[in-house]
Amino acid sequence: MRLEGSCHCRAVTFSVESHSPVPFMHCHCSICRKTAGSGGYAINLGADAATLKVRGRKHLGVYHAVLREPGRRATRSPAGRRFCTQCGSPLWLFDSRWPELVHPHASAIDTPLPKPPEVVEIGLAWAPDWIDVPAGDGHARFEQMPDESLENWHKRHGLWSA
Repeated sequence: MRLEGSCHCRAVTFSVESHSPVPFMHCHCSICRKTAGSGGYAINLGADAATLKVRGRKHLGVYHAVLREPGRRATRSPAGRRFCTQCGSPLWLFDSRWPELVHPHASAIDTPLPKPPEVVEIGLAWAPDWIDVPAGDGHARFEQMPDESLENWHKRHGLWSA
């Protein structure tokens, strides 16, 4: 599925092909929450990095989060979070450890996206008390990351787009 996206001010627009276009996962970790902030979580899709086309590259910034774990030295993440330097909109994440993938933020996508049959709430160990994390039917909850990949979730639900 071809996804079209943009920042709020439209200084940056992009398109990318995705086999997994359903925004099913809410990440509540502090990095996603503070850099994307949509509802107290981020929703990242999966897409083919080789198909990413960008207009307005001069307005792109990149942020590499600092990873802080108790008892360990702080390190900078290799994952780069792209954002618009004009309006601050989060756009996508790219990590050179998986060069075939790019992860657009669902909040930046202008193409109508399908509603997920299930929402996966992840990073609950880091969710602050003020976030009302949905529970019950249609919500799977994980303290950290689930074992199931983005691709496998889409395939299990018959949503993998060829």
